[in-house]
Amino acid sequence: MVETMRQFSSMFNGLARSISGKISGNGDGREAAEAMAKNAKKNYLILRSSGSVNVDGSNNLASVFSKRGRKGVNQDCAIVWEEFGCQADMLFCGIFDGHGPWGHFVAKKVRESMPSSLLCNWQETLAQASLDPEIDLESDKKHQRFHIWKHSYLRTCAAVDHELEQHRKIDSFYSGTTALTIVRQGDLIYVANIGDSRAVLATTSDDGNLVPVQLTIDFKPNLPQEAERIVQCKGRVFCLHDEPGVHRVWLPDEESPGLAMSRAFGDYCIKDYGLISVPEVTQRHITSRDQFVVLATDGVWDVVSNQEAVQIVSSTPDKQKAAKRLVEYAVRAWKKKRKDIAMDDISAICLFFHSSPLS
Repeated sequence: MVETMRQFSSMFNGLARSISGKISGNGDGREAAEAMAKNAKKNYLILRSSGSVNVDGSNNLASVFSKRGRKGVNQDCAIVWEEFGCQADMLFCGIFDGHGPWGHFVAKKVRESMPSSLLCNWQETLAQASLDPEIDLESDKKHQRFHIWKHSYLRTCAAVDHELEQHRKIDSFYSGTTALTIVRQGDLIYVANIGDSRAVLATTSDDGNLVPVQLTIDFKPNLPQEAERIVQCKGRVFCLHDEPGVHRVWLPDEESPGLAMSRAFGDYCIKDYGLISVPEVTQRHITSRDQFVVLATDGVWDVVSNQEAVQIVSSTPDKQKAAKRLVEYAVRAWKKKRKDIAMDDISAICLFFHSSPLS
């Protein structure tokens, strides 16, 4: 395992130099990762719009669809990157839900910078772990892998949020984005969530029925641990009179900004008052019982239950159209259940685990 990690580390640096002439002899990890992203895009391994990805030799099939709501420009965006980091058994996917005047720019910026930053931090953490005599990578491979990914995600999200704050052309003071991402590495998935998008796994129960397993927490301000942190930081959590049940985060002395989530990138106006950009990171071992995972923004989950989502996706004959069918179902549900409220942007990724390549 240690030797494998060292080989990967040298492969990463070597590949970086071969892809990008700009990289110096000792290799700049972030630049290398960005060069890999460019190369992957050129080879149609990255999808950033509605559509599907199914690479020859891969078990993964990803379906993506996004629809603009009734609030203006679509502030949702998504990404699927097959062969993430030039690893045949790896895939990265993420869904981002922007908010505020600059929300669509913030969401796209995070979508652009997060995968490369994560790849760089993962490679660095992997290299450090392989050289640390205190870490026995063979003794508990699954635990060590998870620790490495979690550490990489924490470093990445801190760096991405800091970069966003320094960005000269994007004003994130009153704007931000959620980020829900998954890395699949062989038969393990690592899920990292900031905000109120949700990941739901479809798995087969003992009686043969397909059942939903929610993999993430919707980070809303009224969750006890979230509300406690916000109040401790002098922020406030309450609902407006005309929005009963919709808890929002407010500044100590102003009725602003009124965020409906407790974690997000950006939103620097309230970062000192309890809003954080720290992800919850979890892992799951994928077995033959696990069929697919749905990543969707709150525009879906506000009107569609986990069980409904699993049923809609599993009953779609053409898997490439699964995300579109789910989004269109959510659009109809908004019109029925929330006709007095402007429809939110609605986006979904459906990632199928055991798909044979399309002919």
